[in-house]
Amino acid sequence: MSDEEEDPKKKGNALPLWGNTQTMNINNLIITNIQSSAYFKNDLFKLKTFHEVIDEIYYKVEHLEPWERGSRKTHGQVGMCGGVRGVGAGGIVSSAYCLLFKLFTLKLTERQLLQLINHRDSPYIRGLGFMFIRYCQHPNTFWEWFEPYMEDDEEIDPKAGSGSLMTIGQMIRSFLLKPDWYSTLFPRIPVPIHKVINERLRELNLDDERKVYADDGVAEGSRDDREGGKNDNQEADADNNGDRKGFGEAERRSQKQEGGSSSSSRRRSRERSRDRSTSRRKSRERSTSRSKRSSRERSRDRHTKSESRKRSRSKERRRSRSREKKHRHHRDERDERSRDRDKRDSSDNKERSKKTRDRSRERHRDRRRSRSHSKSRR
Repeated sequence: MSDEEEDPKKKGNALPLWGNTQTMNINNLIITNIQSSAYFKNDLFKLKTFHEVIDEIYYKVEHLEPWERGSRKTHGQVGMCGGVRGVGAGGIVSSAYCLLFKLFTLKLTERQLLQLINHRDSPYIRGLGFMFIRYCQHPNTFWEWFEPYMEDDEEIDPKAGSGSLMTIGQMIRSFLLKPDWYSTLFPRIPVPIHKVINERLRELNLDDERKVYADDGVAEGSRDDREGGKNDNQEADADNNGDRKGFGEAERRSQKQEGGSSSSSRRRSRERSRDRSTSRRKSRERSTSRSKRSSRERSRDRHTKSESRKRSRSKERRRSRSREKKHRHHRDERDERSRDRDKRDSSDNKERSKKTRDRSRERHRDRRRSRSHSKSRR
C-alpha cells in the first residue's frame, strides 16, 4: 500500500503542483543525478517525516547551487551544451537539491511550506522553501507567497564556497526577475504575469533597477541615486563648459547658423535649466520621502508580524510542554501500575511454588510411611 493510500487526509491537504509532477520542473540532468546519487538513495530514503528532513537541511546544506563546487566542467561548451541549460556535463549534485527533491516527494501541505519559509534556525531552510515555491507553484501565486518577504533583511550566501552574500529579499527578487539560477533554469514565468510582477515591484520601488542577481556580490544602487549622480555630472559639465549645456539641440543649431545668440537668450536658457534642475531635485525629494515613509510602514508591519510569530511560537512551546507533562504523568502512572502488577505476580508465584513444594514433601512423607508399614507387616 502506498503512502497516499495510507493517509488520504494528507493527500487532500497537499499543495497543488504546477507543471511536471514527476521532475518538479527541474532540469533532467539534475534530476537524473539526484535519483542516482548514493546520498539520495541511501541516506535520504531513511527519512520519512517532514521534521527529519528539516533537521537534515540544518546539518547538511551550506549553499543553494545545484552542483558542488568544482565538480562540473563547462569550459569550451557552447550552444545547447553550455551555459544555463545544464546539458551534456554533469557533476556531483548538491545536497541542497537532493533535499529539495526529497521535500517534493513528501507532498508538502500549505502549513508545512509556511513553516519552511518562516523557519528561524537556518536561512538555508527558508531558501529551500522559497525555491520549492519557485519550482512547483503556479506563477499566479508567486506574488502572494513572496510579497511579505520582499524586504526581508536576513542574510544568506547561496554560492558554493561563499562570495555572494545577499538578503532573503534580494534573493526572492532575483527569483522573480532573473530566469536562471547558477547554471540551471527556473520554470518560465508567462509574459503577462511577469509584467504584473514588474509593475508591483515598481510600485514598491523594488523594480529592475534595484534587483540583485544570484552571481552578483553586491546590490546595485537605486534609480534615484543614479539619476542624481547623472544630473550632478551634467551640472558640473555645464559649469565647466560654460553656457553650451544649457541650450537644446535646436538652439545650438540656430546659434551656429546665425553665428551666435544674444545675452537675453542665454539668460532665458539658464533660467530654464535652473528650473528643470530644481524640479528634478524636488521630485527626487518627494520620491525619497515617500520611500522612507513606506519603508517605515513596512518595518512597522514586519515588527508586528515578528511579534505575532513570537507569541504564536511561545504558545506552541507552552502547549508542547503541557502535553509532555501529561504524557510523562501518564507514563509514570503506567510504569507504577506495571511495577505493582509485577510485584503481585512475583508474590503469587512464590506462594504457588511454596504450596507445590509442601505438597511434594507430604506425598514423599506418605510414601515413606506406607513403605515402612508394609515392611513391619512382613
